[in-house]
Amino acid sequence: MAGPTTLPIAALDGHFLPIAEARISPLDRGFLFGDGVYEVVAVYGGRPLLIDEHLARLQRSLRELGIANPHGDDGWRALLTELVERNGGGDMGLYLQVTRGADRGRDHGFPAGLAPTVFAMATPLRPFDPDRAAVSAITAADPRWGRCDIKTTSLIANVLLRQQAVAAGAGETILLRDGWLTEGSGSTVVIIERGDLVARPEGHDVLPGTTIRLVRALAEACGIRYREEAISEARLRAAAEIWLTAALRGVAPVTRLDGAAVGSGEPGPLWRKVAEAYELLNRS
Repeated sequence: MAGPTTLPIAALDGHFLPIAEARISPLDRGFLFGDGVYEVVAVYGGRPLLIDEHLARLQRSLRELGIANPHGDDGWRALLTELVERNGGGDMGLYLQVTRGADRGRDHGFPAGLAPTVFAMATPLRPFDPDRAAVSAITAADPRWGRCDIKTTSLIANVLLRQQAVAAGAGETILLRDGWLTEGSGSTVVIIERGDLVARPEGHDVLPGTTIRLVRALAEACGIRYREEAISEARLRAAAEIWLTAALRGVAPVTRLDGAAVGSGEPGPLWRKVAEAYELLNRS
């Protein structure tokens, strides 16, 4: 299934322009090497969700790659607010990307002082529908590099893993490394076990999620206890419920895994509680 088309106005290096007119240099290191970082932010009613957390993660990713942050938090908020307004406000997803910038040639080593390239665009955000939120998933071995905690644009492994799901008629690929859960190709994966919400601890092999922290708080407000533990493949397959969390997914239930039903094969009761709380928060 094709993803949503972009909304008409993008931001590129301080200018707002029709996205069809946006151009970067072919020597941009993001284009040549995937030498950059990105964030995806959900916007509800014109308000970016978890913006502080996304900007903090952006800063961390930039620091880990040695790229200077081109804006302070206020500058980012102003840019994203204007992008939302120029695209009509309401609900949307924002994609923002910072690369190391355009060099004078192609060299793996990078010189100091390049001006980062800053790009942002918006896409429509599909309305939440609890009756259509269920996702089927497949599993695959996790072949990615050792610093998945950096939200880098070098995503070819994730692209190929997601394409495995597409080819299988599924919505996500859940990744396993040496028999242990890491994450999804584009999501954090958590399970319900004995009535508790269980997530694996953060580390270099997974992206530190922003949405999962909100989901945790909502779950605890609904009386669901939260634990962080390493999750084996056996525990994943035996879970009463499996959830995916991501900025534009929110929280979604996995009802089939590798063709087998998860729990009853329908979205679980604890997911429904938390999904309703998530939707209520974003509409208040």
